[in-house]
Amino acid sequence: MDSPKINTPQTEFATAEETRDLAASFAASLQQQQQQQPVPAAHQNEDGISARDWALFRDPVLHNERLEAIRQKKGYVIDMDGVIYHGSNLLPGAKEFVEFLEKNNKKYLFLTNNSAPTPRELQQKLQRLGIDVTEDHFFTSGQATAYFLHSQMPEGGTVYVIGEPGLAYALYDKGFFMNDHNPDYVVLGESAVYNFEKLTKAVQLVQQGAKLISTNLDVETLDSQGRKIPATGAFTACVELVTKTKAFFCGKPSALIMRYAQRVLGLSRLETCIIGDRMDTDIVAGISSEIDPVLVLSGVTEMSDLNLFAYHPFVILGGVYEIPNNDDKNKLTDSDLEEASRRASYL
Repeated sequence: MDSPKINTPQTEFATAEETRDLAASFAASLQQQQQQQPVPAAHQNEDGISARDWALFRDPVLHNERLEAIRQKKGYVIDMDGVIYHGSNLLPGAKEFVEFLEKNNKKYLFLTNNSAPTPRELQQKLQRLGIDVTEDHFFTSGQATAYFLHSQMPEGGTVYVIGEPGLAYALYDKGFFMNDHNPDYVVLGESAVYNFEKLTKAVQLVQQGAKLISTNLDVETLDSQGRKIPATGAFTACVELVTKTKAFFCGKPSALIMRYAQRVLGLSRLETCIIGDRMDTDIVAGISSEIDPVLVLSGVTEMSDLNLFAYHPFVILGGVYEIPNNDDKNKLTDSDLEEASRRASYL
């Protein structure tokens, strides 16, 4: 028997009332699917989904206890595509989730493996979708890449880049300039303009001695219709295979970008969680950084995929719509955050 396919509703420019209705509809759909397929008593059911994973998703005790623990975290590292939106479509409950964070004085950072946009562009995109947050709440794999290269060459250097303005601006900001003849680094990021000529150039420059850097190793992503399309990791693999080298990558699941995120939040790992839709990047990034990872089923990963991995998330949610509630015990004071920051500074 095939595992149930979870169809995630999407909304573009929806009102708060419409978004709540969609979230309720999505939750009802999940509940119906759960009732149709009981929790397996054995170690695995016939679909290869473990009893542990099903319990993390819908056990009334384990799921709710862990969801409550997530609500009480002080800091949230949040993936964007597949968690907050698909393309230009806002996902159910995303607006209410951000309102929950703001209302309860939580610290949060939108952390994306997409190196194409700048933080300001991401801020403007969420604003168009009805979520108004400041620019300092965003951090991209392009910024992580620029931070890393700056740590290697504080005096600056040269790069050949296949990517979009967000990556180029981040590199410029750290003292790295474009060079397509003899660069120090070849840097690959998200772009819609990959072609044979650009990849051939990247291969030749790496063969001449340039170091290969990838903003992330995501092989695939989703377009605005939810269809899978190739991503940076697929193009990086092409250059790796031809040059017989291995790229250094800076985005998730690297602990490097998670460390940068923790510095921005100013919190310890125990007081932070990461929310994402990908087992191979978001969830393993949390595990490798000892930050509780929350899997949402509103993006790439499906329940039937979980048996492919040797690790589990902390909890599994249908989407971020499950997190918001009105319990005052989740609210933080400024003194709570100051004390948490002091504790983190000693770690």
